[in-house]
Amino acid sequence: MLNVDQIRNGIVIDHIKAGQGIRIFNWLGLGRAPYNVAFVVNASSGRMGRKDIIKIDNEIEINFDILGLIDPNITVNIIENEGITEKIKLQLPERVEDILVCKNPRCITSTEKIPHIFHLYDRGRETYRCEYCDEVRSAADFR
Repeated sequence: MLNVDQIRNGIVIDHIKAGQGIRIFNWLGLGRAPYNVAFVVNASSGRMGRKDIIKIDNEIEINFDILGLIDPNITVNIIENEGITEKIKLQLPERVEDILVCKNPRCITSTEKIPHIFHLYDRGRETYRCEYCDEVRSAADFR
């Protein structure tokens, strides 16, 4: 049995699809963190079969839109004084800016320095539509 100590104040990123945790760990730069971080890979889960978990014993800023694009089924638990004070259930964001990039060479974003803005087009297929040219991109393109 694996035993990871409780964290005092920080964040637990739970219900990460098995194998996706390393991407989140690296995106957050946790390998160079000066505080305690626990990264559990392929933990048993009754609901998911297997999952990854990241426990961060520090308060940090996280862009939940990017985290939702990586894996929309993640749960983020905010920990204060060793207890969960807030549970945030992520989902695909309705709008993303400068996260996905439009690949259409005729799109204005390919010639002008303007934000790449995409709106959720089909939640089931996890696709987004460019605000300027209607090009459709998959959230998986970011993953």
